[in-house]
Amino acid sequence: MKKVIAQNAEELGKLASVHAADLIKKAITETGSCRLLLSTAASQFETLANLQKKDIEWSKVEVFHLDEYIGLPENHGASFVRYLKERFLDDIDPVKAAYFIDGKVSPDEAIAKVSTEIRRARIDVALIGIGENAHIAFNDPPADFITKEAYKIVKLDEACRRQQLGEGWFPTLDDVPETAISMTIYQILQRGCCTLICNSRLFFSPLPRSPDAHPGFRPAVVQPIENRQKKQERRTKNVASALLFWYN
Repeated sequence: MKKVIAQNAEELGKLASVHAADLIKKAITETGSCRLLLSTAASQFETLANLQKKDIEWSKVEVFHLDEYIGLPENHGASFVRYLKERFLDDIDPVKAAYFIDGKVSPDEAIAKVSTEIRRARIDVALIGIGENAHIAFNDPPADFITKEAYKIVKLDEACRRQQLGEGWFPTLDDVPETAISMTIYQILQRGCCTLICNSRLFFSPLPRSPDAHPGFRPAVVQPIENRQKKQERRTKNVASALLFWYN
């Protein structure tokens, strides 16, 4: 594992995009294609904006994403399908394929369709983030480490829903959906290279290792740089900071 600390979100996005582009190109060189898993969160804004500028053979890339709200139409501002199209896919050359989680059809139908596609082969490169409550995708703690399904229906806890409200995706807490379709922890771990991007000023609580945890899962406390420089932070409260973890 390599950990890089960036001083602001733009620097973070540039560093992550360079690394991600190298991994995507490596997969294309070695296998003729790349299967790319993307997170659709506010923490990914700068990374995706910079990644779309890279010289990549997008026609050889298949794209997947982590989650979607149940019952939310694509034209809603918080739709992750809309996010993926407007913030990334619409600004690059056509990809080989993009597999969307359809939040408007029955959850079982949506899960069956995307599960079939993601299990055809291993994901080569994954760009993911960590939520304020330490969730990955919509696997709010305590996450399910038992299931071997690729996607599942999850109930969003209040901390998760308040994050969506705080980021401006919804006008009120009542408007934030209570359920979603999320890629499971098991499926997220079935990948080649993973870049974990955290752009936050918040403390994440330490999580004890679950006795049911996948052996590849290592719980950790994520602490943005200002949490280790409290005196300096008091003097420079407007300075953003971020962490970038990447795994090879």
